[in-house]
Amino acid sequence: MKAELNDLITQIGPDTPCGALMRRYWQPVALVDEFDPQLAPEMAQRPVKPVRLLGQDFVLFRDAQGQFGLLDRGCPHRGADLAYGRNEGDGLRCPFHGWKFAVDGQCLETPAEPTGSQLCKRIRQRSYPLLEKAGVLFGWFGPEDSTPPPFPALDCFQAPGSHSFAFKGLWNCNWLQSFEVGIDPAHASYLHRFFNDGSLEESYGKQFRGASAGEVGGERWPMTRVMREFGQPEISFENKPYGFQLTALRKMTEELTHVRVTNAVFPHTFVIPLSETMTITQMHVPVDDTHNYWFAFFTSFDAPVDKNAMRQQRLAGVTLPEYIPKTGRHNHWGFDAAEQQSSTYLGMGEDDINVHDQWACESMGVIQDRTREHLGTTDKVIMANRRVLIQAIETVAAGGTPPGTADPALHASISGPDTVDGIAPAQDWQAWWQHAVQAKRSGAPWASATEPAQASNTP
Repeated sequence: MKAELNDLITQIGPDTPCGALMRRYWQPVALVDEFDPQLAPEMAQRPVKPVRLLGQDFVLFRDAQGQFGLLDRGCPHRGADLAYGRNEGDGLRCPFHGWKFAVDGQCLETPAEPTGSQLCKRIRQRSYPLLEKAGVLFGWFGPEDSTPPPFPALDCFQAPGSHSFAFKGLWNCNWLQSFEVGIDPAHASYLHRFFNDGSLEESYGKQFRGASAGEVGGERWPMTRVMREFGQPEISFENKPYGFQLTALRKMTEELTHVRVTNAVFPHTFVIPLSETMTITQMHVPVDDTHNYWFAFFTSFDAPVDKNAMRQQRLAGVTLPEYIPKTGRHNHWGFDAAEQQSSTYLGMGEDDINVHDQWACESMGVIQDRTREHLGTTDKVIMANRRVLIQAIETVAAGGTPPGTADPALHASISGPDTVDGIAPAQDWQAWWQHAVQAKRSGAPWASATEPAQASNTP
């Protein structure tokens, strides 16, 4: 890949072609948990957060009525930082000259102006449409005179709060290399290889520690065993309205094949199975060109999610309030040479494979130099996604409609998407996995569809 093309698909600032594309999609801004005083005590007194996203700075705050507002961070008067503003319940007041703004950006007061001044009625700080879905606040950053697309009806947003849980973490690298790890079916057999299989009874909430659906000779196999013993997947993909459906087949015997179906939801979301009854929908939203937050949505098709267990497992690996990982380049991502010889292929722990992915992404450098890479057969999805990304950038630059969830015309045809991780009859794996998905959905105690959500605080 030429250097200028690598720049095109990785740079997301407000004046870049890829940045223009990204701003047409709903983007995760913050966890609702970030405003919970039990996790963030400072929020009890002052629910205000600085937010950086897509190379821009914003301020996110909640008023006394519980409404959230997302505004440009520089005060429209003379540019002072509204992240230090006074939250007065009915609005956020700039301490410089006292200008106050409601959650929709309307200026409410300009107290230093002469009595009777009408200046505040003419001033509106740019605000951004917000939606609260599945424990996350989403913003839309497209052109001010445009209408946001409908919010996508993915499973993670359709499930009730009892059956979903969201978390996030910061990675010190470009968004695209993070996303490309998630749409690479081959790496699981190596990066996440465990030499010993853990207890299935203690696998709740842990990736690759549960059992694959199906059996081998009446025995349930942990996913770790399948990934370890069958490291040459046959990878294929199919175009879908939302992006790609990925299939990785690992031939086990003449009679049995392991089937793993995952999904790439354009531009930066992947959907994978966590277990037989739970999925992970993970988004990699750019903070700027050299940082991204992953937002993971865990969706249960069975019992309600044990949110406390899920949260405690993941809080152990981050530092609040910014959800910064405790491991990274500064401490070699926790690398242990003895562990690499005895228990894991990578040597960076068994409890949280997210660290494995973090190392893979961050160790490439803050922006991967794709002029030096040599792609193989197993990278076919990555190559296909780059082609779609380049085409989408060109489409938006020409004034066209971006693909997938940003296209209102496709909204009715986007749902799910389905995933599976299971051991199937080799000659009938297609029918097997479709039946497995139908059984999972029919057993879900929540409705499969709801009315499309509408944006609030639209300027």
